[in-house]
Amino acid sequence: MMGDCSALQFVSPYAFEAMQKVDVLRLAALSDPELRLLLPCLVRMALCAPADQSQSWAQDKKLILRLLSGVEAVNSIVALLSVDFHALEQDANKEQQLRHKLGGGSGESILVSQLQHGLALEFEHSDSPRRLRLVLSELLAIMNKVADSNGEFFFKSPELFESPVYLEEAADVLCILQAELPSLLPIVDVAEALLHVKNGAWFLCLLVANVPDSFNEVCRGLIKNGERQDEESFGGRRRTEALRHLCKMNPSQALRVRGMVVEECHLPGLGVALTLDHTKNESSEDGVSDLVCFVSGLLLGTNAKVRTWFGTFIRNGQQRKKETISSVLWQMRRQLLMELMGILPTVRSMHITEEAEADTDTNVSVYSGLKEEHVVKASALLRLYCALMGIAGLKPTDEEAEQLLQLMTSRPPATPAGVRFVSLSFCMLLAFSTLVSTPEQEQLMVMWLSWMIKEEAYFESTSGVSASFGEMLLLVAMYFHSNQLSAIIDLVCSTLGMKIVIKPSSLSRMKTIFTQEIFTEQVVTAHAVRVAVTSNLSANITGFLPIHCIYQLLRSRSFTKHKVSIKDWIYRQLCETATPLHPQLLPLIDVYINSILTPASKSNPEATNQPITEQEILNVFEGLMGGGENARRKQRYGITAQLLVLYYVLSYEEAILASSKTLAAMQRKPKSYSPALMDQIPIKFLIRKAQGLQQELGGLHSALLRLLATNYPHLCIVDDWICEEHITGTDALLRRMLLTNAAKKHSPKQLQEAFSALRGNHTQVLQILEHLTLLSAGELIPYAEALTSNMNQLLYPGISRRILQTVNRLWMVLNTVMPRRLWVMTVNALQPSDKMIRQQKYTQKDLMIDPLIVLRCDQRVHRCPPLMDITLHMLNGYLLASKAYLSAHLKETADQDIRPSQNTLMGLEAPEVTREELKNALLAAQDSAAVQILLEICLPMEDEKSASGGAGRLLRSAPGTAGSSPLKRQPREEEEEWADGEKEKDSLLCSLREVQCLICCLLHQMFIADPNIAKLVHFQGYPCELLPLTVAGIPSMHICLDFIPELIAQPELEKQIFAIQLLSYLCIQYALPKSLSVARLAINVMGTLLTVLTAAKRYAFFVPTLPCLVSFCQAFPPLYEDIMSLLIQIGQVCASDVATETRDFDPIITRLQQLKEKPCERTRLLKEPICKSGAGDTSSADPNVQLCHCIENTFIEIINMSVGGV
Repeated sequence: MMGDCSALQFVSPYAFEAMQKVDVLRLAALSDPELRLLLPCLVRMALCAPADQSQSWAQDKKLILRLLSGVEAVNSIVALLSVDFHALEQDANKEQQLRHKLGGGSGESILVSQLQHGLALEFEHSDSPRRLRLVLSELLAIMNKVADSNGEFFFKSPELFESPVYLEEAADVLCILQAELPSLLPIVDVAEALLHVKNGAWFLCLLVANVPDSFNEVCRGLIKNGERQDEESFGGRRRTEALRHLCKMNPSQALRVRGMVVEECHLPGLGVALTLDHTKNESSEDGVSDLVCFVSGLLLGTNAKVRTWFGTFIRNGQQRKKETISSVLWQMRRQLLMELMGILPTVRSMHITEEAEADTDTNVSVYSGLKEEHVVKASALLRLYCALMGIAGLKPTDEEAEQLLQLMTSRPPATPAGVRFVSLSFCMLLAFSTLVSTPEQEQLMVMWLSWMIKEEAYFESTSGVSASFGEMLLLVAMYFHSNQLSAIIDLVCSTLGMKIVIKPSSLSRMKTIFTQEIFTEQVVTAHAVRVAVTSNLSANITGFLPIHCIYQLLRSRSFTKHKVSIKDWIYRQLCETATPLHPQLLPLIDVYINSILTPASKSNPEATNQPITEQEILNVFEGLMGGGENARRKQRYGITAQLLVLYYVLSYEEAILASSKTLAAMQRKPKSYSPALMDQIPIKFLIRKAQGLQQELGGLHSALLRLLATNYPHLCIVDDWICEEHITGTDALLRRMLLTNAAKKHSPKQLQEAFSALRGNHTQVLQILEHLTLLSAGELIPYAEALTSNMNQLLYPGISRRILQTVNRLWMVLNTVMPRRLWVMTVNALQPSDKMIRQQKYTQKDLMIDPLIVLRCDQRVHRCPPLMDITLHMLNGYLLASKAYLSAHLKETADQDIRPSQNTLMGLEAPEVTREELKNALLAAQDSAAVQILLEICLPMEDEKSASGGAGRLLRSAPGTAGSSPLKRQPREEEEEWADGEKEKDSLLCSLREVQCLICCLLHQMFIADPNIAKLVHFQGYPCELLPLTVAGIPSMHICLDFIPELIAQPELEKQIFAIQLLSYLCIQYALPKSLSVARLAINVMGTLLTVLTAAKRYAFFVPTLPCLVSFCQAFPPLYEDIMSLLIQIGQVCASDVATETRDFDPIITRLQQLKEKPCERTRLLKEPICKSGAGDTSSADPNVQLCHCIENTFIEIINMSVGGV
């Protein structure tokens, strides 16, 4: 098509810009041939009435008229404009309708009739109106054919548009028609039709030049209607050339048109051609060219649709064998090759390399370095060629392959960009090993790789980049040694920044070179240990680092195979870390721990790495152990290093326990870290620090929590986490705002002195304590010793409750950062005075072995609620710690589990009880003992009973129970009881009641955590005076309903009595269907026992259980009949026993029957004496008589309750 229009003059960019801006002065400077192309628009501009009525436009219009006055062709255009276009449009519409009816066939034309000659000759002999009709008729015919072609391209050769004699006049007619009939001839449709005629691009440019505002509309329309692959068809190539001419006419919009091409995913050749035009116009030697940027963006962008579209263009372009030189793809490849050759340091060939082998100086000259200003451009070119070959499937020519290899093996300067270039070159060699095809090229590559190894340290020190290519070389060598080809492919793709297909078989030659010529496994291992650790390693440092190499070597067990110690390197790297946490650190620690515990092979069980020493671990935490100035001193290691070492220690201990049986079978016992070391690590303090850095620490915080929950459950108590939320919330910020200088000046020594004078002066202690509440948990650590060591002084009478509560608050704050050390100090401080004199100090291990030591404190603590709260908190923690300690002890001594199996082989009997069962039994006994001691503490002491009657009634029976018969209460006594009730309200605020509430909360948690503890405690039993407290104060007591039937079924009478008494309170508290069924069972059991118990046992059983029947009736009225029948039955048995002696108790039975049948007569019965003549004498000694009186009292209470209401 370029040949079709090569002889024609197109509108220049200068002329188009003048038309676009209506710059009359520029138009006047145009030559006559250039001006001739713009006459249709200029004539219409001069003749038509303008919308702009300003004086400046009037002057410009005069200049235009003067400009047109000397052009002869203006007269013919004026004549065209004088035609009746309305009539012309009507005729054109009629012809369109006629053609539509005839199906597009050639019939009689309304616009043009009686053509006697050819179209060109007819055009020459016609006047202006007929010329318009001739061109319009031909144009409409082409447009209709385009509409009916269904996208298939056709080429029409109308005589009118081919003859060079009439081209300018035909163009004038075309422009006038489109301008005057825009609705009939939309400019986009006209532009589409012009593609199908000869010289269409020239006509199109003239049309757009005379309507410059339509440029973007025409270009978008042509692109939208274009082919997805333009070079595949003749029509696509014509469309591309037409649009290129338009963009040459308006170069400022060329890149915008290119954007339309990418947006629509049509005409990729046009996009490349426009880029080539732009690159030639604005060439830059040093910077990355627009062509490289454009093609890289298409192939490496995030839009998969664009990537596929352009990749298809590349693949299809390679398949065409004809006209390759003239194709856009060939031009693009040639331009890229020219750019590549333009930045090569020297023009090298293989024979120069051969000659250079013998001469060192020549060798240096051959490998002259890549210029610093060309490094970035070279990297961009390498990535582009990788994308073209890996994504678009470009097959490089021999020339391209040779030049690429020369560029890849060039030696850049030691800059960050140079490091990046070498990494890209190395990965490209791995990805496209076919670029190395001859022995000479292979030798060139090996020499370049050797240079990389030699210069790696220099590059890293000079460029200041931690992620150097040396680590990548090591990593690839390790992958080759372990045959992890897929890992090499992933490494190459991530470095290049693109996903390309690499066949593992293509790496076979590179594997041989690496494993046999460059990096043997022993060389890799020895070299890796000497590599310096990465300073301040964090996730911000990208690329491949020494840590990646060490990780792979640890996985392949290379260090243990070749007896190379890696412990010091790992320790240094852990200490040289910063936030955000590098993602490779945790996997490195895990694989290091595995290499310590698991031998590299069964044949050599000693082939393991060495663990980090205890002293090295303590050095990391130096500055966190003590208080005072030591804590305030700047720490040598950061929080990241401390958390990583903590993770290492916890994971190491867990791994030893997890693999204890395997290690025992192998007769290996790696050394565990001592408890003394673990006690000196502030685990909770570090975890709290990590909680505030979760975003920067990645998965480290959650991993530490998992290890804590498994091995240190006493540091994961829910109450502690809730307390921390209060300490670190908004209230803490407000308290910090109130922090005064006075609070900061108080030293631990001043606090100790204030405690020494506590008995005489409460104010000073309280003032210091209140100021300390404004400090953060970390700032309180130096005061922990003084605070805990003086807790025993708070037990003396007269100490202010506010002091006790403030100490409790401070203790809870300290518990969030140093719980284990704080608990030991507190337990030792609260010992009884006799132990304090003997200076008996408990250790952390003592308390984990026997948690009940916590409850062997000074007895005054049991009536000091703030200190009792602390004691219960410690008890709960040590009970959990004891479980973890015993479980760990079992795993540590797993070799003892193997010995029984050996004894069995020798014919000896295996033990009947396993060590696991013994451990569980010990824990159950420990927990139940703690519960029993706590329940005993809830009982009032003798002095509390005598000092206040109300205190004794704290454990009174529930309403409705038969503690004392309401029948015996006189009105005066009721008034006195009301007064006692007022006193009792005050007594509920006593210390005993508060301690009972705290204990009930702990017991509730213990019962919920392990319901078996509740079952065991109730099977053991406890004083029945505590039943009202436990049932009402422990919400989880309803679980007792599950095992009460089993408890009632026990042979011991005491357990049966306790079960029925417990059930009576549970029925009142939980009136549930399940309670009803268990109550029925209890009544049936009581009836059964009545028939089998001896007189003595009957008395012992029914006297404490009869009052429980009142509660059953109160909770479940449907049981009334069954209970009444049971009472009468018991009464009859007792009466019959008495009757066999000297007394006649039939009147009592009669009265019971009357009460059952006529409850309304109870008022009369109340006035009668309970026992008639002689009965009182017997009641004092005979158990049956006493039981009969109890039955009657129970009977009356039930009736009184049912008639009077609850």
